[in-house]
Amino acid sequence: MPRRTGRVELTASEQATVFAAREILSRHINRNPVLTSWTAVMDYCALSVMGEVERFHVLYLDRKNRLISDERLGTGTVDHVPVYPREVVRRALDLNASALILVHNHPSGDPEPSDTDIAMTKEVQKACQALGLVLHDHIIVGAGREVSLRGRGDF
Repeated sequence: MPRRTGRVELTASEQATVFAAREILSRHINRNPVLTSWTAVMDYCALSVMGEVERFHVLYLDRKNRLISDERLGTGTVDHVPVYPREVVRRALDLNASALILVHNHPSGDPEPSDTDIAMTKEVQKACQALGLVLHDHIIVGAGREVSLRGRGDF
């Protein structure tokens, strides 16, 4: 029986379905790695970071916005995941990436960014600019809704 915490909990069967969907989506992205539309990016992000704890991913892209790698750089608690801008850009340089998209979830279901989310994004953007990398966006995934920090004008 799933716990009741004021938000929709996934059953074991639903969790297995989400896992299978992530695997299918991953194979699809590997065969068709150009993130050509905003809808495709948001759909990919919503599936890749969903979960009961905060997960922080970075999508590393080449000059043509082809996905080089989707890397989970951190897993945290129900309301926090540590992110180190130095590690984000170091990995971009290791992968020879030109651009990146930050993605994390809010297990509470509310995708509105915290002051910490905004501050960290600005720090990553500064590091990217210093190294000639482009930070396209920071997407926060909630329950059925995603928020783009770029779209909000937060960086």
